[in-house]
Amino acid sequence: MQIMHACCCGLDVHKKQIVACLMRFGEAGQRQQELRTFGTMTQDILALADWLSATGYTHIAMESTGVSWKPVYNLLEGLFELLVVNAQHIKAVPGRKTDAKDAEWMADLWQHGL
Repeated sequence: MQIMHACCCGLDVHKKQIVACLMRFGEAGQRQQELRTFGTMTQDILALADWLSATGYTHIAMESTGVSWKPVYNLLEGLFELLVVNAQHIKAVPGRKTDAKDAEWMADLWQHGL
């Protein structure tokens, strides 16, 4: 499939933690990714924003089963292109059971424009 966004991030948002997966295709066409976990307090979300800004990532897909995504969205809005995805669509994929794999899966889908 064609790459729509060379650099993007998937966030799996929970009540007490956010798992972030940065995904980028290098010049040689090799996929590079980095996983980090952040808290959900304001200073933690701002640290996430600083980290994403420093890496040059602009496209973020996030999922949350409840309303935990709202503060994250409010603090990142205007800084990045954000997409809130339906958690049922992410969880329906076989073999994607951990937070890290969910974040990676979202980044991969968003990178391809899905």
